[in-house]
Amino acid sequence: MAIRVECYAGYRGEQEPRAFRLGERRLEVGEIVDRWLEPDRRWFKCRASDGNAYILRHDETTGEWDLAAFTRTA
Repeated sequence: MAIRVECYAGYRGEQEPRAFRLGERRLEVGEIVDRWLEPDRRWFKCRASDGNAYILRHDETTGEWDLAAFTRTA
């Protein structure tokens, strides 16, 4: 599922998600629990402001973000 992500670019220019939108709903990233890399993709396991866990995937070739997984924890 494609999503809109608000990012922070650190001093090395690598983007980290700070908030994202699912439809009209805006969720803040409260914590990045884990992250990992593939040659052209970056993955972030995040705990969002609703208390749930989301895995966001960033395709560095196209610049697109996707919601790869969701776990309800709240």
